[in-house]
Amino acid sequence: MISRCRIVIKGTVQGVGFRPFVYRLAGMYNINGSVLNSSRGVIIEAEGEEGMVQAFINMIKENPPALSEINSFQVSELPPAGFTCFEILKSSHDQTSEALIPPDVGTCPACAGEILDPKDRHYRYPFTNCTNCGPRFTIIEKIPYDRLKTSMKTFSMCSYCGAEYNNPLDRRFHAQPVACPACGPGVRTTDNKGEQAAEDKNWLEFAWSALGKGKVFALKSLGGFHLTCDAHNADAVKSLRIRKGRQAKPFAVMCKDMDTVRKYYHVNNDENKLLLSPQAPIVILKKREHFGLPEELAPKLNTMGVMLPYTPLHLLIFSGPFDILVMTSGNYSELPLVIKNENAIDELSAIADYFLFHNREIVNRCDDSLIQILDGEVSFFRRSRGYTPQPILIMRKKNSPVVVGIGGEMKNSFCILKQNQAFMSQYIGEIDTIEGEKNLFDSFANFQRLIGAKPEIVAYDAHPDYASSYMARKVPAENYVEVQHHHAHLASCMAENNLDNEDIIGVILDGTGYGIDGNIWGFEVFKGSYTGFERMFHLAYVPLPGGEIAIRQPWRTAYSYLATFLGNRGKEHAGEIFADRDINIVEQLIASSFNSPLSCGCGRLFDAVSAMLGVCHENTYEGQAAIELGEIALKASESILKASYSYTVTGDTILPGEMLEGIIEDKFAGVPAEAISVKFHNTLVNIICDAAVRISARTGIKKVVLSGGTWHNEYLFKTTVKALRRERFQVCFHRQVPTNDGGIALGQAMIAHWRLKDVKGRK
Repeated sequence: MISRCRIVIKGTVQGVGFRPFVYRLAGMYNINGSVLNSSRGVIIEAEGEEGMVQAFINMIKENPPALSEINSFQVSELPPAGFTCFEILKSSHDQTSEALIPPDVGTCPACAGEILDPKDRHYRYPFTNCTNCGPRFTIIEKIPYDRLKTSMKTFSMCSYCGAEYNNPLDRRFHAQPVACPACGPGVRTTDNKGEQAAEDKNWLEFAWSALGKGKVFALKSLGGFHLTCDAHNADAVKSLRIRKGRQAKPFAVMCKDMDTVRKYYHVNNDENKLLLSPQAPIVILKKREHFGLPEELAPKLNTMGVMLPYTPLHLLIFSGPFDILVMTSGNYSELPLVIKNENAIDELSAIADYFLFHNREIVNRCDDSLIQILDGEVSFFRRSRGYTPQPILIMRKKNSPVVVGIGGEMKNSFCILKQNQAFMSQYIGEIDTIEGEKNLFDSFANFQRLIGAKPEIVAYDAHPDYASSYMARKVPAENYVEVQHHHAHLASCMAENNLDNEDIIGVILDGTGYGIDGNIWGFEVFKGSYTGFERMFHLAYVPLPGGEIAIRQPWRTAYSYLATFLGNRGKEHAGEIFADRDINIVEQLIASSFNSPLSCGCGRLFDAVSAMLGVCHENTYEGQAAIELGEIALKASESILKASYSYTVTGDTILPGEMLEGIIEDKFAGVPAEAISVKFHNTLVNIICDAAVRISARTGIKKVVLSGGTWHNEYLFKTTVKALRRERFQVCFHRQVPTNDGGIALGQAMIAHWRLKDVKGRK
């Protein structure tokens, strides 16, 4: 019996080899009909023997292409049409966009082999790709994903590439960026004045020579420029730090292969899998005991961000004398990643000695993703290249309004809720500059166009002075919703864990967030849901003498903690510990309450303890003191792992005075800083569990969500999760969006959705 079905598949099904996959299956099962890309997704007409049609459908459902992700699979039966063959139709486009743009994908083994094969026409060609790899999101302008709607439209295919592109049985069939040396993009090497530095055909040998002499290159990569130098050359690394204005923040490195990674770093199975994945993120790894590389790569830290070559350009650079290179973002300080050739010389010439350009335009800026494995779980610092714009499925009806969460001031990423999907943007970064503001607006305009979403509701941070809050009002919409910072953290974790609008316990730990009382919050234990929250417990407030300068100089915060909670005795201790600092100014600021805002941020408590122990007196990058304090806790001996300090809870306020007294006593008794750090961390774990148990006893709630940048701390995260589970709590944390401020846009959007869920009668 002849059967005909129409199959509509939605999700990430374009640019991942779906149509040739379906074409080959149709031949295997004697199916006639067609397949095409549309703005709705992939549409298949399948006609044949009933049993064969069903087997064909099952195979598509159960074994789709590796890079695809199916969100919806709809099958409808239709009368036979008498198709006589199976063909791939030209893409169609309508006003309703439901097709998803695939993320950029690292170079596949087949293309890598061709690049290094002298007999292949792609030999040493830095833009080789196929359906299984290469740029997607960074080159696309519109959907559906066709060559004419990408930055490859200016490159006409040669006959060889055209034959591959049009052959459904070839792995380059409709690979939109397909190219070769005869017809595709090319590279150009210049000095930092823009003058050509080497013949185009000799670019690789020149790069090897210059890097070997300690020079810094600005290299145009997939989603922006990288700054690179020889990671073995301490002078080159120091020079890059000085020029980039990056005093101590660790550099990311790129290793030639996994053997090189294992030579310098410890790698477990989860980390190995991530490094080799198509997403190819930067993965935070622990250095080996005999590291053998300059300390300047990651001063005072035992961990670094490591990645493998993910473009043909990277692979070619590593086909020479280098096994490891610094590969850090191509920008100065906190400005956006440079993506345009014409801007690179102006913005990076003071940093780079040479430039390696190419002439394929980057449409969508996209920084490298940064991931850490914590206790076997993925934890995003940055969710960007390789993952964006892949949506996250959330608990929301498909007819819900389009909601935008504009994100935070730092580590900005925005979020668009469309139907039951949350589209997190690439990493935007800092937006408190003209360049940062433009980056946010340009990225938002591109993103909105690609997913076909017109905002109806816009949510933003409640801080009255944030640039993000001001910018949110510039987005045309029907409603605007102000969201408290830590409530957004709570809702973000709820959303990605598919929790309904139910009351849960939220432990939100970070450095800074505007509180509803006008003070700076950051150590919060909430009872809350999407629609509201109640602040059940918080750390006691301390003044930050000098405001922002106290964040940059943790010893000021340490003085404030000691003076506030230990009185004159604390001031005496501070005088001994910080004898080389001008504590009189700090004392006057606190006494007069001048420029000394009140804070209860967990990050500031870490700053204070770090400074007291002499671990870090100055934050040259965000979270430095806390990161260094957290790392030394991992070095402590087994004998100290259960020790902790005392503390007091009065009403809803956590008083750290006894803990500070214990820390000072141990310090003056000569107890190692590593052991004190462990006891400090254990005290925080005890405080968190105590607060959760008290709230649960009153309310019966047994679900806890953890959010906020402090949860990147490996020791605190692992120990807290185990402790809460011992108390029979269900613990939810972030696996898909960053636990830091890079994830709050999702929470903002979900809160706005629930507050206005009855807008236009929808939920």
